[in-house]
Amino acid sequence: MENETVRAVNRLTTRWAVQAPAPDSGTVFAASGVWPLLALLADGAGGPARAELEEALGIPAEAAAEAARELLAALADVRGLQAATGLWARAEVPLEEVWSAKLPAGARGALSGEPLADAKVLDAWAAERTGGLIEHVPVSWPEDTRLVLASALVLRVRWSEPFQEAPVAMTEGPWARRILRRLSRTTRSPDEVRVAHGPAGAVTVLEVAGTEDVDVHLLLGEPQTPSRSVLETGLAAVTGAAPSQPGSELPDGTPGPGLTTRTVDSPFPVDLLQVRTVAFSLFSEHDLLDHAPLFGLDTARDEDFAHFPGISSEPLAVGSGRQSAMARFHATGFEAAAVTAVAARPGAGAPPRVRHRVRRAEVRFDRPFGFLAVHRDTRLVLAAGWVTDPETAVEAGRSTGARRPTPPSR
Repeated sequence: MENETVRAVNRLTTRWAVQAPAPDSGTVFAASGVWPLLALLADGAGGPARAELEEALGIPAEAAAEAARELLAALADVRGLQAATGLWARAEVPLEEVWSAKLPAGARGALSGEPLADAKVLDAWAAERTGGLIEHVPVSWPEDTRLVLASALVLRVRWSEPFQEAPVAMTEGPWARRILRRLSRTTRSPDEVRVAHGPAGAVTVLEVAGTEDVDVHLLLGEPQTPSRSVLETGLAAVTGAAPSQPGSELPDGTPGPGLTTRTVDSPFPVDLLQVRTVAFSLFSEHDLLDHAPLFGLDTARDEDFAHFPGISSEPLAVGSGRQSAMARFHATGFEAAAVTAVAARPGAGAPPRVRHRVRRAEVRFDRPFGFLAVHRDTRLVLAAGWVTDPETAVEAGRSTGARRPTPPSR
C-alpha cells in the first residue's frame, strides 16, 4: 500500500483518538474501516461536501477511490487480517457507472425498503465477514434509506511468545480489590519496550509481536495523563512520526510509566524483560455523525442539497454513519473486528564462573492503558483503543467475548 495512504489513514486515527473518545472511558475504534468508505464517498461528492471529505481524508478526492481500492486490496494480503466491502442500494436509485466501476470488489445487493428485512440481510453479511465477532451492520434504518456502503475488518493475531495467565488480586490503584486475569511473560528482548515523550509527558510503549504480519503495542502514560494524550504520543512513536528510546538504551531507574530498569551481575549473558499486564475485552459503538466534521460529513448530512452527483443522479445526503468495533487481548493472541457503514462501525545447576553485566527491565500495566494494532511492514494502524475495565478472573470461565451493548434501534 502507498505510504501516502498509510499516512492519511494514521492521520485520521490520530485525529479520532484526540477528538472522539470520551475522556478516559474504555473504547476501541478502527479508522482503517472508516477511511475507505469516506474515500469512496469523496469520489462521488460535489461542492462543499467534497472539500470536507478531502480534508478528512488527507488526499485529493480525485485520487480517493483508487487509494481505497489499493488499501483494501493490501489489507486483504495482510496475514491475520480480512477485509471486505459491500454496497446495497434501492432498485430505484440509479448508480453512476463511472463511480460504481471504481468500487472495490465485494458484495452487491438491493435494498427492499423494508427495514427489518434489509437489516437481516446486512447483519448476516457482517456476521459472515467477521466470523461472528460482530453480528450486525450498524445502520439506523429509516424507511427512506436509499443506499448503504459498508466495510468489515477482522484481525486475528497469535503471540510469538504467549503469556502465562493466572488470577491476581489487585491491592492498589484504580483496579484495587478486583481479581483480574493477569498475563505474564519474560523475554530476552528489552527493546520490546520503549519510552516516548509527548506534550503531556512520557509514555511507555510495549510491543507484543504476533506470528502473522501484525503486532499490538500497549501504551502506558503517567496516572493523570488523559487517554487521548497517551494515544496521541503512542501513535506518533509507533508510526515513526516521533522518536522513542529502546529499553537497552534507557537509564537505570524508572525511565517511563510502569517501567523499571537496572543493570545487574548475572552468570548468564542474557538481558531480560518481564511483562505484567491484564486480559481485556472491549466492544464499542460509534456514531460518526456525532463528530461529523472529523470525518468530513458535516455538510454531507444536510438533506436540503444533493451532495453526491457522482454517485447517483438522485439527490443523496448522509443519513447515518456508524461503526461497531471489538477487541480481545488474551494469553495466546489478539482479536479485533470492525464493521462500518454509511447510509444515504517463561534448572538449576552450578552457575558458571564468568559474570556478565546484563539489563533487567520490568513493565507493569496495572491501571488504564491504550493499545494499537499495527501492520509491521507499513506501520498502518489497524485498530486503537483504551482499556479501563479489564476482565476479572471469574469472567474467564463464562465470558464468550467482548461485552456488547444492545444494538442500536433500527
